[in-house]
Amino acid sequence: MNGPEREFLDALLATATPSGFEASGQREWVAYVSEFADDVYTDEYGNAVAVLEGGDPTVAIAGHCDEIGFMVRDINDDGSLSLTRIGGSDKTVSQGQHVVVHTDDPIPGIIGQTAIHLRDESENSYSEVREQHVDIGAEDGEEAESLVEVGDPITFAQTVSELANGRIAARGLDNRIGVWAAAEALRRASEAGAHATICAVSTVQEEVGLKGAQMVGFDLDPDVAIATDVTHATDGPGVPGDRSTGIELGGGPVVARGSANHPQVVEAVRGVAADADIDYQLQAAGIRTGTDADAFFVSRGGIPSLNVGVPNRYMHTPVEMLDLGDLDTTAELLGAFAARADEFEYAVQF
Repeated sequence: MNGPEREFLDALLATATPSGFEASGQREWVAYVSEFADDVYTDEYGNAVAVLEGGDPTVAIAGHCDEIGFMVRDINDDGSLSLTRIGGSDKTVSQGQHVVVHTDDPIPGIIGQTAIHLRDESENSYSEVREQHVDIGAEDGEEAESLVEVGDPITFAQTVSELANGRIAARGLDNRIGVWAAAEALRRASEAGAHATICAVSTVQEEVGLKGAQMVGFDLDPDVAIATDVTHATDGPGVPGDRSTGIELGGGPVVARGSANHPQVVEAVRGVAADADIDYQLQAAGIRTGTDADAFFVSRGGIPSLNVGVPNRYMHTPVEMLDLGDLDTTAELLGAFAARADEFEYAVQF
């Protein structure tokens, strides 16, 4: 992956978008899709929609732009900052990390970790996030209050690392890569001359309960919705054997089956993949997908929906990993489906 597509991905990954504070990332996304969409708009909470005008059906391809993080819960007399979580932040990976407190002028800091020399052996368990603190170097609470406020969001200060075999690691691949794929699917569907109306969607606040998708699903009311998000690659070290799904990094996009995943949409996407000679993997989702698809499919009177995942190792850590080939192929599959969306029926057949 190179050229404008990679520049767009890097811009998304370099921009902090903790849930509830997604505006900076949405500006990057809107600027990119505006080059080829017929219309681009946002709603009151910052969900962004780019439309390629056509006929029936209307197809929404969505990713969520928000990432997990932290927030300043309190400013202490010693100048340290107490924390609360934004989304599913993991207490086992946060201490000893560089962070940024996002204010008008971002403030660097670290999440402190008592040195191993000073810790009692009985204190080697992981502290809850609410017991951890950020040190920004302030002398006291008064100085800290001049720099930050309660409610300021915090993210890890993490850059993209280029790894072997076309793989990258970064914080928050979950799910800036999904909004990249949605935008790229729209561009590729446009180049393929899609006849349907295609909407690429970048939703907000997925990590705190699929909130943006609930808003957009009701408002947009598409005939079909595909949510693209990360999913667990279980081929890496340390995954318990009873949690393995067979999903591999580098094995291609992952098509989920069951629960929110509409059978006709599943078969349509699988057929498009077969016709285009696109390798894909299958995932069982017997109860829920854990993605925006769970919100889309119960909107209005029910929207035929599907979750297409990008394999991801080390989810919800500062070192999430993916294969760029998987990501590019996901956009290829979604764009190919969007270009042929008018060929399929989406009602359950009896």
